[in-house]
Amino acid sequence: QVPLVESGGGLVQAGGSLRLSCVSSGRTFINDAMAWFRQAPGKQREFVSTINWSGTNTYYADSVKGRFTISRDNAKSTTYLQMNKLNTEDTAVYYCAARSGAPKSDSTEYYIWGQGAQVTVSS
Repeated sequence: QVPLVESGGGLVQAGGSLRLSCVSSGRTFINDAMAWFRQAPGKQREFVSTINWSGTNTYYADSVKGRFTISRDNAKSTTYLQMNKLNTEDTAVYYCAARSGAPKSDSTEYYIWGQGAQVTVSS
């Protein structure tokens, strides 16, 4: 059973929007901080956003602040990333990740990962 399943990726023109979803399985979701990372070809994995277990604290990379919004619906075991004002530099594979405890921006702190969702932004 895949613990994290992502959906909502695709192709969008610059200036458009996409919403990624990450559905969690297992009993630990309610206690987990969730995060989104992304990786473009030839680049290192980059922090995008993270959210604490209750959804009361959110954090964003400077590159996406004001454009992206992270949220979660614990009743649905789902984490979302609303992406607005997309540009070509947002093109990457987006990964959902989970960890027990506080949200972190370091990818090495996360131990459960989704398979990734491709987001491609065309000019």
